[in-house]
Amino acid sequence: MNIQMRKSLIIAGLAASALVFEGCVEDLDRKPFYDVTSAVVYNSPAGYRQVLAKLYGGLALTGQSGPDGKPDIQGVDEGASNYVRQLWSAQELPTDEAVVAWNDNTIQDFHQMDWSAADVFTRALYYRIFYQITLANEFIRESTDAKLGERGISGNDAAAIKAYRAEARFVRALSYFHALDLYGNVPFVTETDAIGSSLPRQIQRAELFSYIESELKAIEADLVDARKNEYARADKAAAWALLARLYLNAEVYAGQPKYTDAITYSKKVIEAGYALEPRYGDLFRADNNASREIIFPVTFDGNRTKTYGGTTFLVNASIGGSMNPADFGVTSKWAGLRTTKALVNLFSDVSGKTDSRAMFFTNGQSLEINDVTVFTDGYAVTKWKNLTKDNKPGSDPGGQFIDTDFPMFRLADLYLTYAEAVLRGGTGGDVATALNYVNLLRQRAYGNATGNLTALSLDVILQERGRELYWEGYRRTDLIRYNRFTTDAYRWPWKGGVRDGRGVEDWRRLYPLPASDVVANPNLKQNQGY
Repeated sequence: MNIQMRKSLIIAGLAASALVFEGCVEDLDRKPFYDVTSAVVYNSPAGYRQVLAKLYGGLALTGQSGPDGKPDIQGVDEGASNYVRQLWSAQELPTDEAVVAWNDNTIQDFHQMDWSAADVFTRALYYRIFYQITLANEFIRESTDAKLGERGISGNDAAAIKAYRAEARFVRALSYFHALDLYGNVPFVTETDAIGSSLPRQIQRAELFSYIESELKAIEADLVDARKNEYARADKAAAWALLARLYLNAEVYAGQPKYTDAITYSKKVIEAGYALEPRYGDLFRADNNASREIIFPVTFDGNRTKTYGGTTFLVNASIGGSMNPADFGVTSKWAGLRTTKALVNLFSDVSGKTDSRAMFFTNGQSLEINDVTVFTDGYAVTKWKNLTKDNKPGSDPGGQFIDTDFPMFRLADLYLTYAEAVLRGGTGGDVATALNYVNLLRQRAYGNATGNLTALSLDVILQERGRELYWEGYRRTDLIRYNRFTTDAYRWPWKGGVRDGRGVEDWRRLYPLPASDVVANPNLKQNQGY
């Protein structure tokens, strides 16, 4: 995202504060309020661009004025309310890839897998998702041809706003996808619902799947071509990537396989001109904005997007014990996040000399986790850094806030999606191509062909997804798709709150709707088990 777009985030804070939450979350106390109407906010093309910036900014920022004031949502620590931080925690902390030492509020519920409908963290993520949906709905309402005509916006300006509108629909589809994946049957509101006119209805998971699918297909023609938009703005490839992920999980979401479609949309992205980053570790550094592998990122800047979430969380929380913060381009260590031996054991050589993706700090750290709340129990992960490829620290002179962008979609995932969909019986692809895609990732990891595989299986793909995509927010979804998230047949350290792991109830595959929302909206039925 360029500097002008980032400046627009600040301006758009005022615009977004004029919007009214649409009833999806009854106890969401959003502050501050301003006497600003849509007629003022959307009175020029510049106003539309500013609100579009707020939509993207909502994935990275938590409020209107930095990390400690005027938050978008109340009821949770502002830093912890960050979209990426909460999404990452919900996707990684209940799995074999991550543990956290902290014991504040209910965060240990993730390891114990005993969260309730009153859990503050699952509630915060739900709020954040629906806040994004609310902002997108309002932008979409205000960018119809009729609205533009009323405001005298025409020509190139109207054409640009038409593309903005498609991007807003993508952002909404992305948030509805996260709602689909994490919560299942959720409140459903679009731009066609008048604000405050009624309580939202509850959409069933299979219907929401179809809605997201139809939205992404409908906006394709209006999105900018792949790799032609401003950095960090959605284009056709971002929509294709989201469709591929949607289809890969279709049996979970909608009860029917869509592996042929997963192959089709994976191929669209693969053939769009993206390229693997030559060195794996460079994907997670402060200048990763230059990578041709990243399809759609959430952007962070140490001076312009200050937050205690996002990659600031991922970098700082991963440092503790005898680790030196300067080695990561920061000045502090939060002593929180580590991994379990289940991830470590996926790699043949944890020193990193064989598979370069094995990025662990072991000095003073034990492989075994006897106490989750002790940082030195469990290997630390060194994947995320606030250093450039040339080992220069990020832009924040205080060394606190991070420049590293978070890749929501990148090419490697599409290679692995293609391979898995082929093995699961999808048509339009072939095993030889699938094997080649997996080996391209392994050749990068090993530096040569010594790590090449000669055959693929679904188990091999899951292992390779663990090696390639760990700590990027995929693991819970992957384990559910492979029927390994709740089962007693696959255990990892501290699964279900037990040192050696245990199986948990199958209904833990979904998080609960917040209890307060269910009470406030009689249209909602709570997920099973809660």
